[in-house]
Amino acid sequence: MVENKKRILILGSGFAGIECAQRLESYFIHDINIEITLVSEDNFFLFTPMLPQVASGMIETRHIITPIRTLFIKTEFYESKVKNIDPYGKIVTLEGTSERRGVALHYDFLVLALGSQTNFFGIDKMEERAYSMKTLNDAVVLRNRVIDMLEQAENEDDPILKKSLLTFVIVGAGFAGVETAGELMDFLLDARKHYPHIKREDIRVIILEAVSFILPGFNEGLASFALKKLTQRGIEVKLNTKLSSFSGTEVIIEGVVGPTKNPVNQPNVGAIQTRTLIWTAGVTPVDTIKKSVFKTKGGVIVNEFLEVPDFPGVFAVGDCCTLINPKTQRPYPGTAQNAQEEAKIAAHNLRALVKKEQKKKFEYSSKGQMAVIGKRTAIATVFGLHLHGIVAWWLWRTIYLSKIPRFDKRIRILLDWSIDLFFDRDIARLKVLRREAPKDYRELDEVDDVW
Repeated sequence: MVENKKRILILGSGFAGIECAQRLESYFIHDINIEITLVSEDNFFLFTPMLPQVASGMIETRHIITPIRTLFIKTEFYESKVKNIDPYGKIVTLEGTSERRGVALHYDFLVLALGSQTNFFGIDKMEERAYSMKTLNDAVVLRNRVIDMLEQAENEDDPILKKSLLTFVIVGAGFAGVETAGELMDFLLDARKHYPHIKREDIRVIILEAVSFILPGFNEGLASFALKKLTQRGIEVKLNTKLSSFSGTEVIIEGVVGPTKNPVNQPNVGAIQTRTLIWTAGVTPVDTIKKSVFKTKGGVIVNEFLEVPDFPGVFAVGDCCTLINPKTQRPYPGTAQNAQEEAKIAAHNLRALVKKEQKKKFEYSSKGQMAVIGKRTAIATVFGLHLHGIVAWWLWRTIYLSKIPRFDKRIRILLDWSIDLFFDRDIARLKVLRREAPKDYRELDEVDDVW
């Protein structure tokens, strides 16, 4: 009967949202009394670990995205931005535009998997002036910017200006920062052969990191190996150094007193002339979560079942939730691996609520982590083994390729990697990007647009 139907609504199509929807669909594929709905701003799933390779031109843009509608049979999909979440009335309102109706979705159970957005820590005009590495558009825009800088520098006679055009500063030495730096340097060195007036010494890639180490989470030996390889490839890594400001043409940096408090060990500070700053220094919950009624501390606070304490039947997973690991007394890391495991438990507990069974607590230990630091070089910690070099690089490719949702996409990426072994990367700049969505929002129709 229609009256007995239960509606499960999932917000977000990242690793957590997709995994949760797939699990729920496998549980209820033949249950006509369960309706599953997924909402996302994009109509595709983005495999974010390969964004740096898209930015460098190694992988074609469309090959790391998978249309959401091809991943599901039972799940209904809405491409829209979430306007408001009302957990009291159990209604989620989607934004409308001059071209699209606003919709109100009623739910019985809700999964928050909205992910995160780049955190600029309130630095003046940083969001407007810096380049990010969070979305597919970010990667395309950054690639265009790098090629634009090469084109301008090639015909620039002023040596100081030319140097600034070819200086790229990356803030943050975590996974995103280090992998972006490695891919960026590889691309610049490959592309340089097409620019006869650009010398190797003209190119600078600089990483700024406020603490005394890179790649947190790796053991000291692997992190040191990565730092050595980055340096060998010509990438400058400035530790204990934080960004103070960026004018659009100049980065002001300051020294940070390290644990030793020894001024001798502090790096030189001052200014770096650059036209391109890439920000990978942190994330924060999306504005929809910040403006909601849910209690947050970094993300939505959840209990050991990944359920929001004040709202039974509402779960939060991935980057948009905060759960303290009882073993470390620190929040679980915001990784894709952790997001997927949280999604599995959330889906299990949703099924338990529907079937009136016992819920399961979230308990998880990392299986390992990997990072690419340049051509045919990576570091990896897998099941207690610490690997580096070409073996870790091969492992990174093998594991991540297996996690691409569709087989045809895996083949396309494998072909991209194979082509990169024998041919130069394309230096064509894509001038046309998608238009911004209209800002003329329509009011919700209370009768026709309520689900």
